[in-house]
Amino acid sequence: MDSTAGFFVDWDGNLRRTDDPGGGYVCEVDSVARYVGVKTPKGVLMHEATLYKDEAAVAKAGIRAQLVPGSHPWGQPEGL
Repeated sequence: MDSTAGFFVDWDGNLRRTDDPGGGYVCEVDSVARYVGVKTPKGVLMHEATLYKDEAAVAKAGIRAQLVPGSHPWGQPEGL
């Protein structure tokens, strides 16, 4: 995993990979600040989140979130 890859929690409470956020979005990652900016391809900021280096770091933070693939739509619960 490179220094910009990791995980973040989306606005629905799902865990997503920074290298596959889905929804046509791209992630701008600052690993030093532990920041993820989720943007449209044209650069419009849609969501801000904390960067977690791996799933163990998410669990250590006390976050229970389901890892979803990039194909999972934003704004919908799993299974819809």
